[in-house]
Amino acid sequence: MNNEFSSTQEYVASEELMASVNIAIALKKPLLIKGEPGTGKTMLAEAVAKALSKKLIIWNIKSTTKAQDGLYVYDTIQRLYDGQFGEEGVDDIARYIKLGKLGEAFDSDEQVVLLIDEIDKADLEFPNDLLWELDQMEFYINETKRTVKAKHRPIVIITSNAEKELPDAFLRRCIFHYIEFPSRELMEEIVKVHHPNVEQNLLQNAMDVFYAIRGIRDIRKKPSTSELIDWVNALQIGGISADRIKEALPFIGVVVKKDEDLELAKHETY
Repeated sequence: MNNEFSSTQEYVASEELMASVNIAIALKKPLLIKGEPGTGKTMLAEAVAKALSKKLIIWNIKSTTKAQDGLYVYDTIQRLYDGQFGEEGVDDIARYIKLGKLGEAFDSDEQVVLLIDEIDKADLEFPNDLLWELDQMEFYINETKRTVKAKHRPIVIITSNAEKELPDAFLRRCIFHYIEFPSRELMEEIVKVHHPNVEQNLLQNAMDVFYAIRGIRDIRKKPSTSELIDWVNALQIGGISADRIKEALPFIGVVVKKDEDLELAKHETY
């Protein structure tokens, strides 16, 4: 099966991004993706899985997530409950071991794409706690004395919003790519993937306003790609003519999400 990623009908990737994905796959290293919110970091993993016809496993990281959660959990409460009610098989500890997302990826009979989404939401020790598992592609279950070793090394994609600095030891093990904000040409391509029948003048005027807002010096939250896609959809649904976009900024709340930015947008664009 071809293991080379390229843009799909649903996801437009730059040449540099496609090269980074394919180098990470060839070198069998995790791909660390950074970029502004809304630039398609999470969607990249979905696109890679679809393009390569592989299952996608998503590990969503929260502030309370520990590395152990991704390996396995020993459900002692369920075992105690079953013991109290005389359930059969209580002595079989393996029944109460539940693999986490990393464990599922390792235990899969086929190669999968594993997305570790927003790794920087966890505490500072989280990335370091995964170094061995990501290097050796295995971990040990103490309760059953079993080593779970990856049957097929998963394609690992890790996203970060740069909320925290990641440890150097972790970074050394990754291929890094920063998704640059799309140029107008690439943005037009991206929007047309989602809205293939959009009227050209409407799209051009919407992009004029969108990039003008992003260019305001004091803007607090720059609008993202996903917000432009939503705005174009709102303009189409609302039947807004292209020439009204710059004059009235219709549905601008789809693009601008802060009070201060709304005032700036109204005064400093058109």
